[in-house]
Amino acid sequence: MISIEGLTVEFGAKALFDNISYVVNKKDRIALVGKNGAGKSTMLKIIAGLQEPTRGQCIIPKDLTIGYLPQHMIHNDDATVYEEAEKAFAHILEIQDQIEKNNILLCERDDYESDSYHSLIEEITHLNEQLAMLGGVNYVADIERTLFGLGFLRTDLARPTKEFSGGWRMRIELAKLLLQRPDVLLLDEPTNHLDIESIQWLENFLASRANAVMLVSHDKAFINAVTTRTIEISLGKIYDYRANYSTYLELRKERREQQLRAYENQQKQIQDTEEFIERFRYKTSKAVQVQSRIKQLDKIDRLEVDEEDTSSLRLKFPPAPRSGSFPVIAEGLAKLYGNYVVFSNVDLTIKRGEKVAFVGKNGEGKSTLVKCIMNEIEYAGKLTLGHNVKIGYFAQNQASLLNESKSVFETIDDVAVGDIRTKIRDILGAFMFGGEEADKKVKVLSGGERSRLAMIRLLLHPVNLLILDEPTNHLDIRSKDVLKQAIKEFDGTVIVVSHDREFLDGLVTKVYEFADKKIIEHIGGVYDFLKKKKLSSVQEIERKVLPNKETISSVQLETDQKLSYEERKERIKNLRKAEKLVETCEHDIAKLEQEIEQIEQAMFQPENAANVSFVASYTQKKRALEQKYYEWELLAEDVETKKNELSN
Repeated sequence: MISIEGLTVEFGAKALFDNISYVVNKKDRIALVGKNGAGKSTMLKIIAGLQEPTRGQCIIPKDLTIGYLPQHMIHNDDATVYEEAEKAFAHILEIQDQIEKNNILLCERDDYESDSYHSLIEEITHLNEQLAMLGGVNYVADIERTLFGLGFLRTDLARPTKEFSGGWRMRIELAKLLLQRPDVLLLDEPTNHLDIESIQWLENFLASRANAVMLVSHDKAFINAVTTRTIEISLGKIYDYRANYSTYLELRKERREQQLRAYENQQKQIQDTEEFIERFRYKTSKAVQVQSRIKQLDKIDRLEVDEEDTSSLRLKFPPAPRSGSFPVIAEGLAKLYGNYVVFSNVDLTIKRGEKVAFVGKNGEGKSTLVKCIMNEIEYAGKLTLGHNVKIGYFAQNQASLLNESKSVFETIDDVAVGDIRTKIRDILGAFMFGGEEADKKVKVLSGGERSRLAMIRLLLHPVNLLILDEPTNHLDIRSKDVLKQAIKEFDGTVIVVSHDREFLDGLVTKVYEFADKKIIEHIGGVYDFLKKKKLSSVQEIERKVLPNKETISSVQLETDQKLSYEERKERIKNLRKAEKLVETCEHDIAKLEQEIEQIEQAMFQPENAANVSFVASYTQKKRALEQKYYEWELLAEDVETKKNELSN
């Protein structure tokens, strides 16, 4: 489908890619992996047609459609969320507009027998058929389903996009891409701005409904769930594995061990042959054997072991000064923006040495609580920091706040004080900015390299309360593992705001869930929390048995502990009402389908061939039917939601 042939990309004297070739096939699910700066984002840009290679080519069929989601983009501020998402269906809107114009022209004409009149009718019929093949106005349901899956609320759809943060606007762009259903989806860190529930929804969508996918992600759980092929970029070469990420790690280890064994065996064979030649080189009686061994040595196809990128991040937080027993205590804490309540009546206590996670949908107040702790914003209630608490804070947009005109060295030299300034080069080397890398300008660094640079600033002063807001965004998998181990070994208190399940697993012992303007404490790790919330997979939620009319009585018994009699009664009443609406809608659909069939039969009669009223009526009924189909989908979803409310 897409063929990469002899691709070479050079920056100065350095080759990012060196004569690499591979093919992207239909329905491939490819994880592009490698260290920060290895060239993963560059590869996606080349396939997307946004960057030219130095040599080689990327061959793409003419009719192939490609959707590309970059890490950073410029957003449009002139539309609402729904209007922006609707742009994915611009081709359908154009067809609808043309049908409207043609219908107006048809009504204005009375030359029923002319060829041009009949051509106009044929064009309208063709456009209607084309519209029906593309799904007509049913895309409205697709737009809402996709936006809701990515975390938007119904009330968000009419809001201007400029009211949303960069992360939420990135979700709108992702929604547009998913709705367009391109032949190949190129996604560069798609999970960076998603919460856990939205990531799980995206996993399910990509695994079950997308065409070919090539993605860059440092979320191990995500790429394991989505991909079936792994392409590693290392030191300008690629290594292609027909396996998901976990299996790739095992296969890579086996491949290297086999290479080393074969190389060592050959080296032993070469050494023995060279020793024989040297020992008997001047003995006439062994001349034939010596010449034979020399020829044998010349014929050996020398094996090489793939060069391995052994550079790695070395990270250790300075020892934490001792703080009071309870670094953070909140009592009746609340945060409001005007009349909007972010959270209220929050009581929580974080003990010295605890490592806790803040999780929940975006916009539920995780970063807001962090800002309260940092005393960056005003709040209601009481928030007390313990004795001698020294905070180290890594904000999720930390990397983007760096001065792009400065070099890596200058960025650290500006904030370093005292004796530490004499060790800046050593510190940069430990963070993989050794040698000439230290003189690079920030503007040319990849997202992961910027995150590493921002992390260095955090290590320059000893702290005892680490607050890390999405610290793994843009970090490669090996760097994330190093960061996770460093946090484990840190002897202070840690608050991690993160959506990365793999990163949080085994790291935190308590989870604070932000939902419905409340903060709920869960003792245990992140997977204990997910299991408790039944959010371990979107598929599990979708497979949940939904009670029908006959089983509602048993559901009532099961929910005796959860719902009062009045609440159950009200929910059953709402369910019955919703089911009635579905039945009414189904009746309307059947009626419209019958009327359309009658019009179609009448239009085939010769005496009605030029009757404009039939065409107008047909178009009107078809649109009404499409709208009813859309209403039925929404009503059916509402019934399922109400059934779920009874069973939960």
